[in-house]
Amino acid sequence: MRRVLIRVKGKVQGVCFRRFALERARELGVTGYVTNMDDGSVQILAQGSAPLVEKLIDWCWEGSPAASVNAVEVNEDEADEIYLDFSITQS
Repeated sequence: MRRVLIRVKGKVQGVCFRRFALERARELGVTGYVTNMDDGSVQILAQGSAPLVEKLIDWCWEGSPAASVNAVEVNEDEADEIYLDFSITQS
């Protein structure tokens, strides 16, 4: 299992990025959450099999149709908490 924190930067708030991320993560069977950050970026915590998490990371470069992604930063996360679903959380 792989667990990562993904920070997506660019025009990613107010463009349904979180909703599309939710749909893509659920399609892939990846669990975790997506949330807006105060700096205008979006953060995703994703956990699941390494190939599926990698597919979600790749998707982040596309995002929602109205998004304009400038950067995707990925950091491995070592926390023990297990998520059973993928959800949108409030920032």
